[in-house]
Amino acid sequence: MASAIAFVLPRVLSKITPTFIFVPQFGLYYLTKAYRKGKKLQSPNHLADKGNIIFLPSKMTVDIALKAEKVCILLIEKYGDVVSNRELPPIDELVMTILSQHTNDINMLRAFESLKESYPTWEEVLQEQQDKLAQVIRPSGMFNLKAKRIQATLHEIQHRVGRLDLSHLESMEIEEAKEWLTSLHGVGPKTAAIVLLFSFGKSTLPVDTHVWRVCKRLGLIGQKVSREHAQRILEDIIPRNCIPSLNNNLVRHGREVCKAQRPRCEICFLNDICDYNIGRC
Repeated sequence: MASAIAFVLPRVLSKITPTFIFVPQFGLYYLTKAYRKGKKLQSPNHLADKGNIIFLPSKMTVDIALKAEKVCILLIEKYGDVVSNRELPPIDELVMTILSQHTNDINMLRAFESLKESYPTWEEVLQEQQDKLAQVIRPSGMFNLKAKRIQATLHEIQHRVGRLDLSHLESMEIEEAKEWLTSLHGVGPKTAAIVLLFSFGKSTLPVDTHVWRVCKRLGLIGQKVSREHAQRILEDIIPRNCIPSLNNNLVRHGREVCKAQRPRCEICFLNDICDYNIGRC
């Protein structure tokens, strides 16, 4: 077992005692029982940068961090260390994510291709009449609402940056880039993570329904943790260099093995460390 050091943040001791752990191959992480239940606290990596920490040992957090590492290794052994080849410009990725809401990948791609064929530049999308734009992206479903959201997002970027460009996020730290993106109206943690992961190669983990389900069953997060809080927890306990391939591998595992209605536990290679499987035996 890897050695570990845990820390407490003094300035919040009056409200709750958050436990931080330092595992050499991971970094600094926070995972108390309260946090696993979904309480919203700042990222431990961000807080650690302030240097405001003191020593306190904790075994539970070490066990979960080591379990997360084992899951990463087993997934790579099974599916490979494959990173998505989706390297779209950030605004393309952002708009594609809006189109993907409440539809499947096939319809989303049809709408996105139609959009790109109809408008060579994002400036043209911004200037188009909303009802005409809606018809172009009709295959994605909820096209009127999505057309409104796309134009509103583009308008906000234009207003704040001075042009339709997100390249300035490249030089930002992960937390700063997340904060900038999620400050855009309608952009949540998952959308921000998708843009940062696929367009900039930053180690952020989008938590879709597959990632959320698989991680709850494995016991890496609590059963009542929301997707938003799950993302924060998972990014803190998973080795940063594993995150890009982990996103693909968890989604694939959720689709092929750890299905929502009928999980195929009998063929799962994670059985020995899966809380869901152990609990049903």
